[in-house]
Amino acid sequence: MKKSDIAAIILISSVSIIVAYFVASAIIGKPTGETAKIKTIEPISAEVEKPDTSIFNSEAINPTVEVEIGDVGKP
Repeated sequence: MKKSDIAAIILISSVSIIVAYFVASAIIGKPTGETAKIKTIEPISAEVEKPDTSIFNSEAINPTVEVEIGDVGKP
């Protein structure tokens, strides 16, 4: 390669880097100094509340109890 070819490559790459920097700055933008507001949650307590009596009542069907219908499986 000639010295003029190397100089041309350096010039083109320098111009390309400068153009890429300004294009990226225009697209991405600069960070702002604004603060973000976030919601915080309440800490978990060890206190247990009573369940709703309309859903969990003493007369409700218990789905964990095995139910056998008829004489299925009995000799």
